[in-house]
Amino acid sequence: MAKELALKYGCNPNQKPSRIFMQEGELPVQVLNGKPGYINFLDAFNSWQLVKELKEATGLPAAASFKHVSPAGAAVGLPLSDTLKKIYFVEGMELSPIACAYVRARGADRMSSYGDFVALSDTCDQQTAAIIAKEVSDGVIAPGYTEGALEILRTKRKGGYNVIQIDPDYIPAPMERKDVFGVTFEQGRNELKITPDLFQNMITENKNLPEEAKRDLLIALITLKYTQSNSVCYVKDGQAIGVGAGQQSRIHCTRLAGNKADIWYLRQHEKVLNLPFKKGIRRADRDNTIDVYISDDYMDVLADGMWEQFFDVRPEPLTREEKRAWLDTMSGVALGSDAFFPFGDNIERAHRSGVEYIAQPGGSIRDDNVIETCNKYNIAMAFTGVRLFHH
Repeated sequence: MAKELALKYGCNPNQKPSRIFMQEGELPVQVLNGKPGYINFLDAFNSWQLVKELKEATGLPAAASFKHVSPAGAAVGLPLSDTLKKIYFVEGMELSPIACAYVRARGADRMSSYGDFVALSDTCDQQTAAIIAKEVSDGVIAPGYTEGALEILRTKRKGGYNVIQIDPDYIPAPMERKDVFGVTFEQGRNELKITPDLFQNMITENKNLPEEAKRDLLIALITLKYTQSNSVCYVKDGQAIGVGAGQQSRIHCTRLAGNKADIWYLRQHEKVLNLPFKKGIRRADRDNTIDVYISDDYMDVLADGMWEQFFDVRPEPLTREEKRAWLDTMSGVALGSDAFFPFGDNIERAHRSGVEYIAQPGGSIRDDNVIETCNKYNIAMAFTGVRLFHH
């Protein structure tokens, strides 16, 4: 391994020269294929920390789909239902646990995951590589690759796909630094371990927290630990289904993440599952079309005749009443927040997306209003006492 690696440029083409380097020792990564750039490495290092911590916390293989230094999706390697296989386009494929983790991470928010950077907690096998090969993606970081997986990945993007191998035993220095405007910032690394012990302070009338809910809350909080703040994360059945990142207002985080969770669930509606797509439609066009079909803009698309580009016959719209009725069946969703909820409006919005379990730091002067709103909907909420800002 080398001590430094020159990069083509920094965040933008005008920002030269650019490199990554170690002040002491050698870099903990090897580039096995491609030429990763500055933003690629930011995504790679942040996403690797997330999946490594998810694996340690849950004991399950984990994967993340990163875009612009925040996760579009994160998940652990639980088996997929037939419905999930269909909406993730992996029907009939044999899936290893790590492949299941990536399919879930990539499938939660396919619009945001377009052109993602992949992180895998375990060795990338041939099954996972075959799935990555079908998607528009910039690169992958993992602790290892099978020969079959490398052979597949090296053919992606005309041989230029970025493949990074990281030393899983690498431990960074306890202090971290970065320069902003010529000034060096220094802080201790956020090495807080997120465990079920954080959920002991149940402050709502409903104090029932099943093991599956604890697992999903762990996934939510660990995901938030590596998401640009402010941030909120909805999780169901071992995968993030909505991440709201980098918003100035917490209610906007909650709405953004909730809207993504709603789209994820609406994609499982019978009308969406049976959309009459033209044969041979590209994956990205299919994803975009599903998003438009679910949105309130679909009637405009129908009026403009644009449906003819994608469908063999004109689909009947999914009405607002049908969407609301379907969303009312969503349940068992866990919600994490990287800082306290200042008002009960966040809980009102979360309830509309099936949230039944919440973990947040607490500490707002309006905690009483937030708790009261949770009690109104029989939501179980824990105060963790831990803020998870990430900048």
